[in-house]
Amino acid sequence: MKKSVETFVDEGAPNHVHSSTNNNNGGWISFPFIIGCMAGLSVAAAGWNNNLIVYLIEEFKMNSVSAAKVYNMANGCSTIFPILGAVLADSFLGSFSVIWISSFISLLGVLLLTFTAVIDTLRPPKCFDGSNECRNASTFHLTILYAALALAYLGNGGTRFTIGSMGANQFDKPNHQAIFFNWYTFALYTSNVIGSTVLLYIEENFSWVLGFSICVAFNILGLAIFLSGRRFYRHIELQQESPFMSLAQVVVAAIRKHREPLSLGGEDYYHGMKKQDTSTSAHDLTNPSKFFRFLNRAALITEGDKKPDKVAGEPWRLCTVQQVEDLKILIKLFPIWTTGLLLCTPLVIQTSLAILQALKMDRHLGSNFKIPAGSVIVFTLISTCITITFMDRLLFPWLTRRIRTSLTPLQRVGIGHVSTVVSMVLSALVESKRIKLNKSYHQNNVVVPMSVFWLAPQLVITGIGLAFHSPGYVGFYYQEFPGSLKSTSTAVVAVFMGAAFYLGNGVMDLVQRVTGWLPEDIDNGRLDNVFWVICVLGALNFVYYLVCASLYKYKNVDQELNDSIDKIDRN
Repeated sequence: MKKSVETFVDEGAPNHVHSSTNNNNGGWISFPFIIGCMAGLSVAAAGWNNNLIVYLIEEFKMNSVSAAKVYNMANGCSTIFPILGAVLADSFLGSFSVIWISSFISLLGVLLLTFTAVIDTLRPPKCFDGSNECRNASTFHLTILYAALALAYLGNGGTRFTIGSMGANQFDKPNHQAIFFNWYTFALYTSNVIGSTVLLYIEENFSWVLGFSICVAFNILGLAIFLSGRRFYRHIELQQESPFMSLAQVVVAAIRKHREPLSLGGEDYYHGMKKQDTSTSAHDLTNPSKFFRFLNRAALITEGDKKPDKVAGEPWRLCTVQQVEDLKILIKLFPIWTTGLLLCTPLVIQTSLAILQALKMDRHLGSNFKIPAGSVIVFTLISTCITITFMDRLLFPWLTRRIRTSLTPLQRVGIGHVSTVVSMVLSALVESKRIKLNKSYHQNNVVVPMSVFWLAPQLVITGIGLAFHSPGYVGFYYQEFPGSLKSTSTAVVAVFMGAAFYLGNGVMDLVQRVTGWLPEDIDNGRLDNVFWVICVLGALNFVYYLVCASLYKYKNVDQELNDSIDKIDRN
């Protein structure tokens, strides 16, 4: 990481898409503070989130599948909340304010969750061996629990992807932003490895109170690091008008003018005051694109749209060509966005069910150490970190130097799709073997559960796929989104991840209702068939993705590739 910073810190002049209050700020000097904040918050989140299923089962007396659904539902909220943070960042508060406020909200949530572990009256009483009086969580218990989770997930959702867009805003060149996203993803997953091993071990072998208290400390540390770097950040100035309002104006204006005939002349469309100056020739004016031509009417100048002094009239009736094109960009991106939704759904199901599998498997490492069930996600996280390092330091420089090309963001995403399908196949095969061994052992009255390390290959391949498609999606949207929506660009990835948690719950509900594959005790079900179903869904989604990606035309890919080749040549 140090080499990357030193190599690129002095390259190029600022040419950012936004104006800023201080163009001397930003760059690699802001990198440690942004990554440090994200790392602290991520360690904290991993410590309480990745062990939530076990906490619900052990302390709140939920059955396993219900706990998995609560986990999916809560994570769905966490990954949809970033779009709210992005709207606030792009339109009202700015990224800096959204991040520190969200960090404080998550701190309140983790504190309340810690109180549920500290105060006995905030959770159901423990069940003692031989006792028939094992009470489930009451409405009061669940209210406190869900309030804690709502605050924690709301705050976590408001920071994770907003930090990513703010970090990219500190750099001017696309290749610098790509490097940032690679190391951002690396730091994110490394932090999750720490939280998912050390903190989960403390929670299961010492106490939930101590584990959650450490999460609180890391949350405070992340917030402190972020605030301490304030004077080094490039703070992007907000537009006077919300970019989302601007997009809405295009739709309304186009509908209001739906009867107007479209023109072929660029001078008939409104380009803003600078373009509409009388000294500007008609040759300099460009027509809006032919894609979704209906929307072009929003920028069509008609009788009564403009005042005599050339100032635009009602904004809900006349928009600029740029406003129209910005909306068209989002429409073009929507099909690829849906492929991300269908990609993350199998991953959501695999993650939650892998924890349930781990609870039924031999988790001993040696005679004394027992791996926490929630820590199986570490196989994915470590695999992602190693793959990202390999790509950034070896693969991409080699491709650029040897064959004068590199993988485009959509090619990286495509590799991620293939890896996910392969991972689902392995998941089905491993679970099928686990079920057969389990039945064989029961028939012989022998209890020798399958080792949890059988889950490692499928989760490692999942991690490899994540290393390709996660930064690929984030970098792609940041590159292609309109300049006024950079915070939203990274948040849309969170939206399809969040929606995938709900869709994953829907698939699990459907399987429970239609088949007997997913009972409360997975030893009595056919989890392998569930994996085969989502494997087929993933394969169909990959075909759909290939169609969408082949039809999409990049906006800035040529410039990004040239920057990358120049960088390699200089080194």
